[in-house]
Amino acid sequence: MFHRPKPPRTAAPFPRRRQLQRSTIRCMPVTMKDIARDLGVSVVTISKVLRNHDDISEETRKRVLARVKELNYRPNLAARGLVTGHTYLIGLVVPDLLHPFFAEVAKSLSRVLLKKGYYLIISSSEEDEELEAREIDQLLGRSLDALVIASSCLTRDILRGIEEHGTPYVLIDRRFAGTPANYVGVDDEAVGVLATEHLIEMGCRRIAHLRGPENSPGVERLKGYRDTMAKHNLPILPNYVSEQRTVDVQSRESGAESMRQLLALKPRPDGVFCYNDPMAMGAINSILESGLKVPEDIAVIGSGNIHYAPLLRVPLSSIDQHTEEIGERAARLALALVEAKTPPRPKSIVLQPSLVVRASSSKTRIKPRTQEK
Repeated sequence: MFHRPKPPRTAAPFPRRRQLQRSTIRCMPVTMKDIARDLGVSVVTISKVLRNHDDISEETRKRVLARVKELNYRPNLAARGLVTGHTYLIGLVVPDLLHPFFAEVAKSLSRVLLKKGYYLIISSSEEDEELEAREIDQLLGRSLDALVIASSCLTRDILRGIEEHGTPYVLIDRRFAGTPANYVGVDDEAVGVLATEHLIEMGCRRIAHLRGPENSPGVERLKGYRDTMAKHNLPILPNYVSEQRTVDVQSRESGAESMRQLLALKPRPDGVFCYNDPMAMGAINSILESGLKVPEDIAVIGSGNIHYAPLLRVPLSSIDQHTEEIGERAARLALALVEAKTPPRPKSIVLQPSLVVRASSSKTRIKPRTQEK
């Protein structure tokens, strides 16, 4: 009798399907609902913890954050945006990402935004008006909740497109005359007055100014310098004000070149007020390379009080613009605009600068001078 061989035994298909099903479940992204269900709290509570709301108890916050970390949960910002109408993104446009002033503003701005669950996208215009317009268009295309701008433009034309788009914005450092807009910055005319008064008090009489561009800080700091020289009946000698140029990009090189031109003058200046700290650093390098001393031969003061100014070869005197506060106040103002139900009236926040004296202009190191013939 012929017996048909039995087929080899194979694993039942159902367990395999269950294994595949379990694997598929493990690969599905974790949601806020999953976390809320695990912890026995509402989805709203999870959302508030992730956005750093202050009406959640510390115990609940720790439980939620621990579970979020354990599950490697990442919020779906696109989905959240569809529900809330917000992208939780704020754009920052500055002339130069490497400039210490703007880097410090960005740091403090981001720190405040993160506490409220917002994230910062940074773009550089390189002091180029056309590039700035393109960068702003790209950011607007991302449907950002707000923009913070240190504009390289000399007219307000760049703002029209933003206003037509309906995106709230805050200007920092630079503003446009006669334009009501949300703004955070320093009193730039007072910067010029403080710096020039200090050099005069140190005994300087032939004071030059390495000026900035034709934007509001450049124009107002120049005015403060001119008015203070006039107040003390001190002449501004020919060529003692450097030519206007783009200075927030390659500032140090600009300051070095302008200082070399001043050193060739007869008489040369005995004090120099620089538009910003990197320009002052370049100026000091040129003075030292020429064999002269700072501040004994030429006293130098900058503006910005960058964080490494005390560590320079000659520690730099500067006008403190309260950079960190500019970033913090701009962030809070931007958040207020985003959360407002109706557009509020434009708010201008102008901080008062302060003098920081170091070795580059220190009174104890400057001997009384007589007028050079």
